[in-house]
Amino acid sequence: MDMGSAAAGAGARAESTIELSYAEAAALAVRREMEADPRVVVLGEDVGRGGIFGQYKGLQQHFGSERVIDTPISEAAIMGAGVGMALAGLRPVVEMRVVDFALCGMDELVNQAAKNRFMFGGQGRVPLVARMPGGIWDASAAQHSQSLEAWFAHLPGVVVVCPSTPQDNHSLMRAALRCGDPVVYIEHKTLWGTRGAVDPSLDIALGQAARVRRGNALTLVSWSRQMHVCAAACDTLAAEGIEMDLIDLRTLWPWDRETVLASCARTGRLLVVHEAVQAAGFGAEIAATAAEATGCRVARLGAPRIPVGYAPVLEAQSRVSAEQIARAARSLLG
Repeated sequence: MDMGSAAAGAGARAESTIELSYAEAAALAVRREMEADPRVVVLGEDVGRGGIFGQYKGLQQHFGSERVIDTPISEAAIMGAGVGMALAGLRPVVEMRVVDFALCGMDELVNQAAKNRFMFGGQGRVPLVARMPGGIWDASAAQHSQSLEAWFAHLPGVVVVCPSTPQDNHSLMRAALRCGDPVVYIEHKTLWGTRGAVDPSLDIALGQAARVRRGNALTLVSWSRQMHVCAAACDTLAAEGIEMDLIDLRTLWPWDRETVLASCARTGRLLVVHEAVQAAGFGAEIAATAAEATGCRVARLGAPRIPVGYAPVLEAQSRVSAEQIARAARSLLG
């Protein structure tokens, strides 16, 4: 491509970029897919008034109550109805409000949605997107602040997505709605108001990580809100002359082995950081895979195995801070 064509392409791309919040980006993605595909429907508690985070704002007014369906307060009924709709040919967005509440609908997801394609030889497909906002919700305590993505990554038959930016929440939501299999879509509870540039024409494939920063000292892998904390740690270390390769996984299953392993082979060190409890967290899978494939030094950093407290001083004990990340990186380098 010549420089004139490249400049024209860059200008067109800039003109198509808009600033949206994390919630607005997802709402736009659902709206666009509903406009493009009449099989896409939404069901859940309070979706008619826009959802508790504004992630469905304006959709019922635009598409009507037959496509944006308010449901009773029963997660098992919501998930079960979504599975039935998907098997009947629709592409439902199943709203669970928060991942903590989704536990009431686990049987329908685990034993029906995830297994149907396998058990019936591909005769049935369950193309639903189960939205389960996860992570620590400020001052919301143990039953509203869990990070359970490793549970779903362990479940054969589902895709697991954890977007960290408005752009990712738009592009990955559209990819999830086009996927032919059930997708557990975990947005972070405290990212809804964060804003950023969104190019609505940008497609991001499921299973494709993003390299947020480039460096040679070590590979740092994270996802969701914790990626932003890792970026702050990178700023601290950069001031000390330590440049890290920061990778935002974005999709936990399938996860981007190629990008992560190539970086680990180059840097020789891997630090995986997540907000979830460290014990049996998904970081262990990444660390073990990288060690087996590249022989790199590995370290993990996650929350202690305690319930998230309500009091700020207790809640802070469950958070992985930028200072902790920087300290763990220095230790790995040392």
